[in-house]
Amino acid sequence: MKKVIVLGLGKVGKLASELLHNSGFEVTGVDMKEPRGEVAFTYKNLDLSDASAVASEFAQQDAVLSCLPYHLNIELAQAAHDAGIHYFDLTEDVPTTQAIIEMSKTSKGLMAPQCGLAPGFIGIVGADLIEQFDDCRVCKMRVGALPQNPTGMMGYAFNWSPEGVVNEYLNDCEVIESGERKWVSAMEWLEDIYIDGMKLEAFTTSGGLGTMCDTYLGKVDNIDYKSMRYPGHAAQMNFFFHELLMRDNRKEAGEILVKAKPPVQDDVVYVHASAEGMIDGRLERREFVRGYRPIDVAGTRRTAIAWTTAGSVVAIIEMVRDGKLPAQGFLKQEDISLQDFLSMPTGSLYAK
Repeated sequence: MKKVIVLGLGKVGKLASELLHNSGFEVTGVDMKEPRGEVAFTYKNLDLSDASAVASEFAQQDAVLSCLPYHLNIELAQAAHDAGIHYFDLTEDVPTTQAIIEMSKTSKGLMAPQCGLAPGFIGIVGADLIEQFDDCRVCKMRVGALPQNPTGMMGYAFNWSPEGVVNEYLNDCEVIESGERKWVSAMEWLEDIYIDGMKLEAFTTSGGLGTMCDTYLGKVDNIDYKSMRYPGHAAQMNFFFHELLMRDNRKEAGEILVKAKPPVQDDVVYVHASAEGMIDGRLERREFVRGYRPIDVAGTRRTAIAWTTAGSVVAIIEMVRDGKLPAQGFLKQEDISLQDFLSMPTGSLYAK
């Protein structure tokens, strides 16, 4: 794998393109608008609604990385499948992933959605914790992408795709509870979490587990994923979506929320994963807790959400290139070794 085409050159897509270039790939970036400033990779304006143009371009590539909204990914994944090349994306959308799983049954290349932060890196961490136990009874995974200096009752900033946030706040969430696979409502199961003495709240959101319920049903009795926010956020969002009925107009809801709480530069990504179970006949608990902040990457200061998301998928692409992951079929995040991930040129960012 040498040539990679990156679709969507927002903060995450542009950074992913730069990281891939720095890692030795030949990168073609695609967007409706030419990226600002000088870029080391090739830029193209490609009409993604033109199936023949997409097929022609994909035929010249070894892999495609979609950094576009989730609702565009099924058609792009199908085009990658038809071209016989690898496919990667960042989606948290469950139906999109299910469609890609079906494609992977006949794919010549690797089909790897859910390669961002959550789902993505958090699943790699959770699986690593589970494997440390002889018998794991519970694994809880929590991620919060937050402003360092929150304002207002919402205490939030939309540094991530508003479409993705609205989607995960409203769609049902898959869990394993007491050995049973279940679907539960989003923005429920509220709990308090403390990181370095800071109080956060966590609640169920959709898609963060990826395929872990498939993998661990019958092996781990309790698995769930929640998003972390500053206290009071869940109440505000439940009022907005359910009492004001904004759940019935997702597009407008996203626009209102971004206008109210635009992106910030000083953000933080909290990762809190824990597991409990038996090791050598003793009940133990293991944790992975980190706070990732903006850092300089590829010569520019990057927000925490941008580099953790872009860094995750690029490290996985590096692993495929280096033969540390399969080159065909469907990739589950929980099948990725955390140690191998952290040893990659880009994955090492998480270890610093």
